[in-house]
Amino acid sequence: MIVVLLGPPGAGKGTQGERIAASLGVPKLATGDVLRAAVKAGTKLGLDAKAYMDRGDLVPDAVILGIMKEALAAPAQANGVILDGVVRTVPQAEGLAQVVKELGTHVDVVLDFVIADELLVDRLSGRTTCETCQKPFTGMPVGTPCPNNDGGTLIRRKDDEPEAVRHRLTVYHAQTKPVLDWYVAQGANVQGINAVGSFDDVFARALKAVGR
Repeated sequence: MIVVLLGPPGAGKGTQGERIAASLGVPKLATGDVLRAAVKAGTKLGLDAKAYMDRGDLVPDAVILGIMKEALAAPAQANGVILDGVVRTVPQAEGLAQVVKELGTHVDVVLDFVIADELLVDRLSGRTTCETCQKPFTGMPVGTPCPNNDGGTLIRRKDDEPEAVRHRLTVYHAQTKPVLDWYVAQGANVQGINAVGSFDDVFARALKAVGR
């Protein structure tokens, strides 16, 4: 089963994606993780991506999708995968559709985590992040030692300030509504997930949406 996760920053799709993946017994792939792995492995596409990154340029969709195709073709993904952050624009959705078609499979379900913008502003502006491991924490003040005991200190990222969060949400909605419209037009199984509530409640809704 291939599941595509959509949702605004702070909606919890990353955490829920990990839980869904564990429940289904499949891996979760995030664009950043796959990209870094390809660069570290020194594959041709990884080196291409590194060249863009070293120049401070965005890695083109064609390179990212090529790396994603290599990852999806690996034996570890034979039984399915949860894709987090892979699709952010219509061209990326179109590219992923072509990639999975070439691999002889398809996207089974698109989960769209839905939550009001102002709830996200409150949630993200109250979030701190470890400067070392980059793990986010809620309800822990700036300057607190990282609970992971990695020597890092919790900071508030500039993009978690309220106005920055509102800007990120505006950009997200502008990019993602066309993506949802595209999937609906393609007849995809698009499921809206109410992302308000406890982790367990949201997880139960997501599992129901994937038929578990």
